[in-house]
Amino acid sequence: MLAKMDYNYHTHTYRCGHADGTEREYIEAALSVGIREMGFSDHAPWIDPSLGKEREYVVPYAKVGDYMDTVRALREEYKDRITLYVGFEAEHHPADPEELISLGAEYLILGQHFIKAPNGQYVHVAVSRYGDLISYYADAVVAGMRSGYYTYVAHPDVFNPVEVDPLVYQREMVRICEASAETGVPLEMNFLGIRQRRYYPTEAFWELAGKTGAPVTFGLDAHGSLEAKDVESLPMALALVEKYQLNYIGKPKLVLF
Repeated sequence: MLAKMDYNYHTHTYRCGHADGTEREYIEAALSVGIREMGFSDHAPWIDPSLGKEREYVVPYAKVGDYMDTVRALREEYKDRITLYVGFEAEHHPADPEELISLGAEYLILGQHFIKAPNGQYVHVAVSRYGDLISYYADAVVAGMRSGYYTYVAHPDVFNPVEVDPLVYQREMVRICEASAETGVPLEMNFLGIRQRRYYPTEAFWELAGKTGAPVTFGLDAHGSLEAKDVESLPMALALVEKYQLNYIGKPKLVLF
């Protein structure tokens, strides 16, 4: 069984407004635990049409150039020690992958935090009172996987199941797991959820992932330099892999642009 991780493609920067530390600090932290391939995937900019302005907690369009330039300069500086990539964690709907590629993204991971409700408002999937929107969440994630743009699905179990009928939850999460198995787009076991003891990783989800044979990878979801070397969460992730006989593939194959 895996003793350590030598990769991580889920890393944020201070530009999203809820992370801290410099890119150099993240890189040095990653190197200290043996990571040799790393991607910066800060939250993609998007304008919420229901608000008529840019969303909070994403990289503002005005800072995208600095984000890209900073990581690429560090890639050259560290080229003999670590391989670096720069991209985005993005929603599929409303994000336009082609626009993100035009902004300089070298890869994308799918992090579906928001769903468009019938009233036109975008709501966060972690808020349990929106349990009736779970089918919309599954629709967006499955469409993203089938689009061919995304390297993997970040925290696919991020939809809070508290107020969802268990049978409905199972039905919709099976759709995601089966689409992953069909397309080969991996599902991420998210270390942020582990280290902060969030409701995810959700074991009911990973049991389904194991039964469908969906490919599984790991992501640190680092929002600070110390989190870029989060080896403490690895044993729990591996325990879930073993418990549910998950199809852990290790390092995912990047979809590069």
